[in-house]
Amino acid sequence: MLRVYTDGACLKNPGPGGWAYIAQDGRYNSGGEILTTNQRMELTAAIFAIKEIEGDLIIISDSAYLINCFKEGWWRSWERNGYLNSSKKPVKNADLWKELVNLAFKGKRSISFEKVAAHSGIDLNEKADALAKEKAYYYQKLAEKQF
Repeated sequence: MLRVYTDGACLKNPGPGGWAYIAQDGRYNSGGEILTTNQRMELTAAIFAIKEIEGDLIIISDSAYLINCFKEGWWRSWERNGYLNSSKKPVKNADLWKELVNLAFKGKRSISFEKVAAHSGIDLNEKADALAKEKAYYYQKLAEKQF
């Protein structure tokens, strides 16, 4: 299984943000949005990694939000409850969660998720973080030009 490190960044929350992934074999991609949240960028990084890299994957992230959803199985109850949380309110980022769950669990390949500590010196995690921040700054400058 190919290990892929993902990360998201946001300069303000909400604000300009970036996402990135980098695989063990050197493949990578990054992008962002002018107005987003850190959590949306974390999810977007994983979505792009799964969409763009074929085969079985281990998605590695420092996002407890992303990893705990799969480790704790939150997505199962969200699906059963029409993407409402335990307080009967809409799950935040449901559009991205639905896409991610579909990509990760409704296909014929194996996708798993692992937590890594942020800023712990793991090379590919640090590179994904740097790429995501680079995109967030790019989108911040783009936003400044528009206003």
